[in-house]
Amino acid sequence: MNETIYFTEEHRMFRDSLRRFIETEVMPHAEPWEDAGKVPRAVLKKLGALGYLGIRYPEQYGGAGLDTVYSAILAEELGRSSFGGFAITVLVHTDMASPHLANFGNAEQLARHLLAVVKGEKITAVAVTEPDAGSDVAGIRTRAERKGDSWVINGSKMFITNGVHGDLYFVAAKTDPHAKRGISMFIVEKGTPGFTVGRALKKMGWLCSDTAELVFEDCRIPAANLLGEEGKGFYSIMRNFQNERIVLAAQAMGEAQKALELTVAYAKERHAFGAPLWNKQAIRQRLAMLAARVAAARQLVYHAAWLDAQGSNCVSEVSMAKALCGELVNEVTYACQQFHGGFGYIRESAIERMVRDARIQSIGGGATEVMLDEIAKRL
Repeated sequence: MNETIYFTEEHRMFRDSLRRFIETEVMPHAEPWEDAGKVPRAVLKKLGALGYLGIRYPEQYGGAGLDTVYSAILAEELGRSSFGGFAITVLVHTDMASPHLANFGNAEQLARHLLAVVKGEKITAVAVTEPDAGSDVAGIRTRAERKGDSWVINGSKMFITNGVHGDLYFVAAKTDPHAKRGISMFIVEKGTPGFTVGRALKKMGWLCSDTAELVFEDCRIPAANLLGEEGKGFYSIMRNFQNERIVLAAQAMGEAQKALELTVAYAKERHAFGAPLWNKQAIRQRLAMLAARVAAARQLVYHAAWLDAQGSNCVSEVSMAKALCGELVNEVTYACQQFHGGFGYIRESAIERMVRDARIQSIGGGATEVMLDEIAKRL
C-alpha cells in the first residue's frame, strides 16, 4: 500500500525515519496543541534539526537539495499524523511560504534569513489572500508605495496560516495600480511598526494551526525588503501554486490512508449483533473500495510530483491531483466516521478530528472548482 515506482531506497529511508519521528514526537503529544491553538516551537526546531524543514534548499543554507517527490513524502507523512493543524503548520513553512524566499531572494536576503528558516528558528507565512481575493490573485487590493528608500504597505490579509505566531511574512501587494498583475512580494518581519495581527481566527478544524487576519497601516519597510523583481510577484505566486497543490494533495492522501487504517482496526475490534463490524460485508467492501481509490489517487500525486521534479509543465496533472484528493479525503473520512458509530462523533476520537480537518482540503490552496477549470482549459 505504501510503495510506488517513484520511490528509491533513499525515499523509503526518508519516509520511514520521518514516520518514526511523527509516531513518537507528535502523535502522543499533539492533543493539547489543539487547545493551545499552535504547534510548540520546540517541535518545529526538532524537525529543523533533523533536516525536514529544508529538504529542497541548497546545502549551504542547511538544506538537502532534494526534489518534489521528497516534498510529497513529507506531506503524506505529516498527513498520517492525524493532526491536520500540525501538518499544515509545517507545510506552509516548508512548501508555501519559504519557497518565495528560496526561489527569489537575493544573496543578502538568503544569507540573513534562509538558514534560520531551515533550522525552524524563524517560522514563515505567506500573505496573499484577502477578504475579496483568494485564488484570484490579480484581485488583491493591498498597496505598496515606494517612498524614498522605503516601501509603505497598506491593506489587510485574511486566512493566513502561521499568521499569529510566525516570524517572517512574505506579503503580496499591488505596486502598479494600473496593471492587472502589477503585484510585488515583500519581506515583512514580525514587530515591524504598522504591521499587526488583527485577530486570530477560530476555525472548524486545523485547530493547532494558527490562522490570522493581518493588518498593514502605513507599514514602512526598507526598499531592500522587495523580494524578487518589482511587478513580478504574480508570477512567483503562480509558480509556487504547483508546489502548494502537490503537497496538499499528498497530505490529503496521508490523512485518508490513516483514516482507513484506524477504521479497519476499529471494525475488527468493535462487536455489534454478536460479531465484529468487519464481518459485515457492506462495511468491509466499502472500505476496500475506498482503499482502492486512495491507492490510485496517491499514484497520481506521486506522478505529478515526479513530473514537477523533471521540470515538466504539469499544471493539469497537479490540478487533477488537488481536485481529486481534496474531494476524496472528505469522502473517506465521512465514511470512516460513519463506521465508528457514536464514538466517531466524540471529540476524543481521532476520526472526529480528522473529519473536521479534512473539510478544508477541497477549499484551501485552490478550491476544487478552480482546479477543475484549470483542467478544463487544458482538455
